[in-house]
Amino acid sequence: MTSATPNHHPVDHAKLEKLAEVAVRVGLQLQAGQDLLMTAPVAAMPLVRLITREAYKAGAGLVSTFYSDEETTLARYEYGQDASFDRAATWLYEGMAKAFSNNTARLAIAGENPMLLSSQDPNKVARSNRANSAAYKPALEKISNFDTNWNIVSYPNPSWAKLVFPNDPEAIAVAKLAKAIFSASRVDVEDPIAAWTEHNANLHKRSSWMNGQRFSALHFQGPGTDLTVGLADGHEWHGGASTAKNGITCNPNIPTEEVFTTPHALRVEGHVSSTKPLSHQGTLIDNIQVRFEGGRIIEAKATRGEEVLNKVLDTDEGARRLGEVALVPHSSPISASGILFYNTLFDENASCHIALGQCYSKCFIDGVKLSQEQIKAQGGNSSLIHIDWMIGSDKVDIDGIDADGSRVPVMRKGEWA
Repeated sequence: MTSATPNHHPVDHAKLEKLAEVAVRVGLQLQAGQDLLMTAPVAAMPLVRLITREAYKAGAGLVSTFYSDEETTLARYEYGQDASFDRAATWLYEGMAKAFSNNTARLAIAGENPMLLSSQDPNKVARSNRANSAAYKPALEKISNFDTNWNIVSYPNPSWAKLVFPNDPEAIAVAKLAKAIFSASRVDVEDPIAAWTEHNANLHKRSSWMNGQRFSALHFQGPGTDLTVGLADGHEWHGGASTAKNGITCNPNIPTEEVFTTPHALRVEGHVSSTKPLSHQGTLIDNIQVRFEGGRIIEAKATRGEEVLNKVLDTDEGARRLGEVALVPHSSPISASGILFYNTLFDENASCHIALGQCYSKCFIDGVKLSQEQIKAQGGNSSLIHIDWMIGSDKVDIDGIDADGSRVPVMRKGEWA
């Protein structure tokens, strides 16, 4: 006679509850009476339910969730009419933009399989992405302009876990990814809320120091990298918790280890090499090497995914220019884990990075008061895309350059100097 063994779930429920609490109380600081719009993969249902409970406990008005599903996404590529790949659900995104205009908080649960579309027709993927980006722009602008409080957390979706830990059985891969997510999100400690308060204070101290320096540029030097990134006029460094235009202080990214600002779109010179692969829409782009002149990428190579990289750079005029530069110590917990997550939310917090495309208007002094024209005049970039990729390692040094050309060490061998 065999005894039935209880099905042991690979995701620690107590820590998942803490993650839900951190998402609502630290990530969003959801206010009583505030509505919440959530997006999530179907696989993340356990976390969606816990976050919904936490949100209502915090006094949420209405919680509305939109789900994505890998099987249904693939069905479109298999059976969808060709013309449909140039379209997107504009009405849905218009509704989302309207919600954000009406002070609705935004929460995204990440965890999709990053390689889901890797075997699909890259032309259809590109067209679909372009249509989606254009349709989503009004809603995305509300997020990137920080009109409302928003947050991203992650759930260890089995298909994502198998990509990160390909040699493990699914349950073990999920357990390992869950553990890594909980650790990076600081919920594997006794009091996650207190841990986040302390972490935010440290990030704030770093960004305050950078703001006090008022550098005109940063100079990155390392293997395959000699890059000078001019900083936008009136730029402002941010890190950790920030206050949205609706007055709510939130932590948009959980996890986060970066302090970041807006580069000057016309003042980037030199060449730079990626230090980690970039996972972009189902393609792994590895060993990126680009050269900038006058702020614009004039040459781009990659040992893998080069065609996709060049398609991305051709999205629009701003896609070849920088919208963000971010500093992350090499000793960050995510870097120390040694895991490649294939997910920008995590991988960008393992090393210093730059982002192609759209800048953040909040990374300017009095950014909330600046018009799009003023942001452009001060060097802010505009684009349909915003794609982060990693350029930092324990071999990269960074100097801050003052207006008079004098230099101040900012990072040495990947650590704060």
